[in-house]
Amino acid sequence: MQILVTGGAGFIGGHIAQSVVEDGHDVTVLDNLDPYYDVGIKRHTIDICREAAQASDGSYEFVEGDVRDADLVDRLVAEADVVYHQAAQAGVRTSVDEPRKPNEINVDGTLNVLDAARDGEIERVVLASSSSVYGKPEYLPYDEDHPTTPVSPYGVSKLAGEQYARVYNEVYGLPTVSLRYFTVYGPRMRPNMAISNFVSRCTNGKPPVVYGDGSQTRDFTFIEDIVDVNRTLMTDDSADGEILNVGSTGNIDIHTLAEVIRDEIDPSLELEYGEQPTGDAQHTHADVSKATELLGYEPSTEIREGVSQFIDWYQDNRDWYEPLVLQS
Repeated sequence: MQILVTGGAGFIGGHIAQSVVEDGHDVTVLDNLDPYYDVGIKRHTIDICREAAQASDGSYEFVEGDVRDADLVDRLVAEADVVYHQAAQAGVRTSVDEPRKPNEINVDGTLNVLDAARDGEIERVVLASSSSVYGKPEYLPYDEDHPTTPVSPYGVSKLAGEQYARVYNEVYGLPTVSLRYFTVYGPRMRPNMAISNFVSRCTNGKPPVVYGDGSQTRDFTFIEDIVDVNRTLMTDDSADGEILNVGSTGNIDIHTLAEVIRDEIDPSLELEYGEQPTGDAQHTHADVSKATELLGYEPSTEIREGVSQFIDWYQDNRDWYEPLVLQS
């Protein structure tokens, strides 16, 4: 199959691109290499995908460009069978400082993809959404019927994107699925996330810094589980038109997470605390029963196991990854 991955040099998109090219599919990646964090991590991902293509029957093409470029998006989508739309301006805190940019990319860019897809013969558009659409919990775990009241411009932009995808399915018959990711982590993850920050600091003998009092809870989802559900959607039409939670079904408070990482790397370190940023959700916890029913989704990696795997990967890749984390 011909697969287009927007944002395919990023963390999640890069893992999807690598996985499907290893399976022998022809993959095109569109990414603007935005320096939201050090682009060296993205360039490393591109190199990994190119090597994967050389070792498989698939092909890999990287196109440096932007989903806001409607003509470019039209051309690339016209050549694709399946589109994994992962491109976005990430970052809750960034969106608080600069709300228009996530709207331009996450809403207007998504409309470009959807418009291009409805004019072609796409088998499916899979859209990356976020647990940030929920905002303040009225109950936990979140199911897909929970009210959506985002507390950040980023969450608003993701909600708008997934609703456009739903409407394009209902109005135009475009096969779309939106996946609400819950705090994804794993190898090559963004350096400005809690897990990568904690691991980097502890590895270098510095105490992990917890924002707020650490009582915030997160449903952390291992990258392999995210890749698996996206791969399922390549050929499974059971969820067309749907919006699905994709999480781990468990959660952990940030204070305990910092302790788990500290205890594995350097138990002598003390935790430090900083001010909790505006726009951060207080709690996330996914009910994934809908994804399980429709797609057979079953998360495979509990947070402590996943963190241990990430620490091992960090140590094995420290020579290239750590300098880029420290610069970000």
